[in-house]
Amino acid sequence: MTLTNAQRLERLQVRMAELEFWRARKTAVVDGWQFNGAPLAIGADWPQKDGVQKFSGEVTVPEGWPLDEVRLFLHLGGESLITITAQDGTARSYGLDPYHREFAAPSRQFKVTSDTVARLPFGEPVRKPFLERAELLWIDGPVEKLWILLRQISEAVSALQGHEAVPYMLEAAEIALRSLDWPSATADYIARTAPAVMQQKIWRLPELKKDPEGLNDAQRESVVAAYDALMDRLATLQKRFPPQGKVALTGHAHIDLCWLWPYDETRRKMRRTFHTALSLMDRSEDFRFNQSTAHYYAQIAEDDPELLERIRERAASGQWETVGGLWIEPDTNMPTGESLTRQVLYGQRFFEKTFGHRHTVCWLPDCFGFSGALPQLLVQGGMKSFFTIKVNWSETNRVPSDLFWWEGLDGSRVLAHSFDNPMEGYNGFVRPDCIVPTWKNFRQKDCHDTTLLCVGYGDGGGGPSPEMIVREEQLRVFPALPEARWTRVHDFFEHAHETASATAMHVWQGEIYLELHRATLTSQSAVKRLHRQAERGLIVAETLSGLAHLMGAERPRSMEAEWRVVLKNEFHDILPGSSIAEVYVDAANELNQSIADGKAAQAAALDALTPLLPKGEDGAVLVVNPTLSERPIRLHLEEGVIAAEGTIAPLGIAVLPKSALAPKGGLSATARSLENDTIKVTLAEDGTIESLFHKPTGREAIEGRGNRLMAYTADKPRNWDAWDVEDDYAARGEEITGIESIELVENGPHRAAIRIARVWRHSRIVQTLSLTANAKRVDIHTEIDWHERRVLLRSISELAVKSKHATCECAYGVVERPTGSSNSWEEAMFEAPAHRFVDLSEPGFGVALLNDAKYGHSMRGSVLGLSLVRGPVYPDPLCDEGYQAFTYALMPHAGTWYEGGVREEAEELNQPLIARAVSGLSVGSWQPIVASGIEAGFSALKPSEDGTDMILRVYEPAGARGAFDVALPEGWSNQGVVTVLEEPMAETSATGLMPFEVKSWRFSKA
Repeated sequence: MTLTNAQRLERLQVRMAELEFWRARKTAVVDGWQFNGAPLAIGADWPQKDGVQKFSGEVTVPEGWPLDEVRLFLHLGGESLITITAQDGTARSYGLDPYHREFAAPSRQFKVTSDTVARLPFGEPVRKPFLERAELLWIDGPVEKLWILLRQISEAVSALQGHEAVPYMLEAAEIALRSLDWPSATADYIARTAPAVMQQKIWRLPELKKDPEGLNDAQRESVVAAYDALMDRLATLQKRFPPQGKVALTGHAHIDLCWLWPYDETRRKMRRTFHTALSLMDRSEDFRFNQSTAHYYAQIAEDDPELLERIRERAASGQWETVGGLWIEPDTNMPTGESLTRQVLYGQRFFEKTFGHRHTVCWLPDCFGFSGALPQLLVQGGMKSFFTIKVNWSETNRVPSDLFWWEGLDGSRVLAHSFDNPMEGYNGFVRPDCIVPTWKNFRQKDCHDTTLLCVGYGDGGGGPSPEMIVREEQLRVFPALPEARWTRVHDFFEHAHETASATAMHVWQGEIYLELHRATLTSQSAVKRLHRQAERGLIVAETLSGLAHLMGAERPRSMEAEWRVVLKNEFHDILPGSSIAEVYVDAANELNQSIADGKAAQAAALDALTPLLPKGEDGAVLVVNPTLSERPIRLHLEEGVIAAEGTIAPLGIAVLPKSALAPKGGLSATARSLENDTIKVTLAEDGTIESLFHKPTGREAIEGRGNRLMAYTADKPRNWDAWDVEDDYAARGEEITGIESIELVENGPHRAAIRIARVWRHSRIVQTLSLTANAKRVDIHTEIDWHERRVLLRSISELAVKSKHATCECAYGVVERPTGSSNSWEEAMFEAPAHRFVDLSEPGFGVALLNDAKYGHSMRGSVLGLSLVRGPVYPDPLCDEGYQAFTYALMPHAGTWYEGGVREEAEELNQPLIARAVSGLSVGSWQPIVASGIEAGFSALKPSEDGTDMILRVYEPAGARGAFDVALPEGWSNQGVVTVLEEPMAETSATGLMPFEVKSWRFSKA
């Protein structure tokens, strides 16, 4: 009878399964355990489960068991860091999790201690933790190796369906199994196979022998012979069916800094995972492991300095590869350009200081889209390569290449690679049915012979397992499969660059938009606002102290320590809002402290600046403009808002008299309207904006209604609750029209305001529409007391503007997005990121939507939408619950967004002028730095991280080019252009700006 290959595979899988039950020659229970110092029997529940628990025990290896064949199997009831101390006092630590439960015995007697939590790798609580199992296993090595090898053949046959090597591989496995001299004694056989799935289904098993026999010497010799012969047959087949392609294996443990567990647990995950990876390096010199994230190593330096030293030793030998070059693996959609710069600056500096080198590969496997600003920053930061696999998660369209040049906004390029492993993505396995499809899915195999594959348990950490080491060694002789070898990520990319230098590669220009996880632009919106305030607060603090230094004050200190806190909270499961509630308690505390630190540093800078200014009696207010834009005198003082005539120069310092604070004039208001010399706002009876008239152009900005509040009650994604918003969310929308009250609450010469209170279901929304005398925009300050689940609240404005594209601000520039849906790419972009503004313009006129805390936008036809708040229930059931406040604005303007000053108004909304009441100072104005040439965006004025110099960083924000230069105070000299790492860029002109260029200068004091 002839069986099909599928039938033969099924038979192989059944027959080889029994090997597992003879893997241990003998077992011995290890009892006598202590739980927090008190006895705990095997099978007993933990007396308590909250927090970190400590197990301890002493183990004696039975007489006659060869030490090198003994393993300790532990299942304590949760995740652990265990420490095994040998008789000579030598101690080694390991991670204990569902994938790492067996550990070598270091001596015939040893001690075991643990730090254990009642959690599983993805944060799931163990509801009733108990000491489940503790045994010594005398491993039958030949049986274990043959069992793994036969499983690999089975996996290879499944992956190579239709390949002509398949029947030969099946035959080799069948010969190996037939050659075994296998035990059959009834009592031993039934006892050993009792755990099998089918045996466990039997109504009642017979009484089982307590200590069933393993293989005798002759039977074991048959296993050894079968294994060796099978490896030889595979090697022979490999000559006939050589490897097809190459897969570069890199051991990996993606550890989310926070996600379904709080950061304190991540600190334990790091130690567990890193100890495990080091133990595998003791087993195999060929094994390679990579780990990103400078912050992790900085944390390990605090928590376990001896562990860090062992990592440094393995990194020096090449087995442990630090990658990434960034402080953490951040979200790149929402941080400002300066934040992304600091990720590079502080990440690369830390790696160089700690490990002696920088990185050339940016490692971001799991972020939710990638800013077009990133390539330029990576190139300036010494990174020429970029890795992610997240682009393969897009649901509709895919980036058309897996190995391609990614070109940023300014034209900088990095070589990008993404692999498509259908078996757990970047948490891959060393097994043929993972390797084969990864190679098959690699779309650039016609020009490059290798794809990367990360292997190891991840997200919750853990990393590669000992079995993966054995599997890689066995796969070296397999026929037909892609060649799979341990490789350094750096070496993979160096090889890829060789190909790219000789072969034309696809080029992807601009941002990489992920067609998934769009709701991460809105979820946990309160923390998003804190983050924006924190990063802005530090930038301003550095700027003020830098200006004071240029005026003669002491050189400011580096604020790296404060920046590290902000950068940590940009992690791709913190800032996007996709973590548990505990994470956001920590994030809010840390970011609030960052905001306080920034304000304190700003106050200290003003304290240092004030004595440097001329003395006199006519000065009333000290004002500093922390941007490169000329700003109208619009101040927030204790007595209220000031909106006066006049301006403050870019990066300017001014002491104003009281007379300069007189209102501009022209402001008026009624119960339904606000008006100044530039715009007139008229409200409908339902509180929406029925008219927004722009006086300089004579144009009406609204066609329909503006600021319609829409509650979408079908915000129920099929997966990833906090992450996703479905494209049909708008199919069920309810406009919030009911008004609790509407009243004119402010009608002064500087500012007028109308407050509208609405109640919808269980929530209250209070919006204060305000207009200052010198404003070009109407502000909509919003306070929400939110108590709804699975509802998305948005503001919708129907505009009298028609354009095929909307302009969205991003890090260090803008990106144009389609307003239509004429193809699948445009349809998929129904919710997209923008920073401080989105603008819709036609020739001569446009309208911008500004914000101080939001990122999720829509632009369809002539309608701009802003997502305000959501109510997902996973992983935080109370996400966005309760009170929050923010401001957005509508701004009509002449010309394009660039000509109309939209970016400048967005800057003002997010960072008002710095003002302080003073006395004893003379009126005057000063510009320590004077910029000339085309308009530029301001990024930073900061002390250099080495030496005594200052760094000025600007960027071209619109895609223009032209002359640009800076003049410095007497006694200061421009040392030329530097990279984001603050090192010379000799080939770059010291003057001028190119489209979207980020340029930094080093200033020295004579």
